[in-house]
Amino acid sequence: MTSLDGKPATTGHRLRPGDMRLTDLRPLMARRRDGALSFDRFRTDPTVAALRWPDDVLEQFLFDHGDNPAFVDDYNTIDLHTITWQLETIPAAHFTAMPTGTSDEGCIEDYAKNPVHWVTVRPPQVARCWKTHGTWLRAPLLIERRLLNPDTAGLQVLEGRTRVGVLRGRLREHLHVAPEHRAWVGRP
Repeated sequence: MTSLDGKPATTGHRLRPGDMRLTDLRPLMARRRDGALSFDRFRTDPTVAALRWPDDVLEQFLFDHGDNPAFVDDYNTIDLHTITWQLETIPAAHFTAMPTGTSDEGCIEDYAKNPVHWVTVRPPQVARCWKTHGTWLRAPLLIERRLLNPDTAGLQVLEGRTRVGVLRGRLREHLHVAPEHRAWVGRP
């Protein structure tokens, strides 16, 4: 998009879908940080709307963390237009060794050390969901690792490191854990 003087616009909007990185969202993220951009306005911005991602993914990934330096370090190489998101059911056992981005390496295991604490500091419905259903209240985000490196296989935790840590810790402590869990999975 160009301004009236023919220079590139500073809104972050693009006329055509194509190569888009997290850093391309900087103008939008600055408006969000300043409180000038609600999630409803964010998701309808032409740049974001062009992705055609589910609202839950847009909110957890881009709106909440799109300018998080660790996320930008770990995921800025991905062309956001190449990701397709699907809500999938994943066996609990698959989460036990699933990595996260290199910038947050080890954080899932830190959460797993005290799963009861990380559930009790959340709203009460989170604890009820774990107790009753043995799973999280909100599906985390996973991506295929080959989006980052074509030579790697498997899934990686993009957002929901605390949730996956709680799952691992509950498994270790023999607390109620469902055999399968819903997660948003981003694939090429």
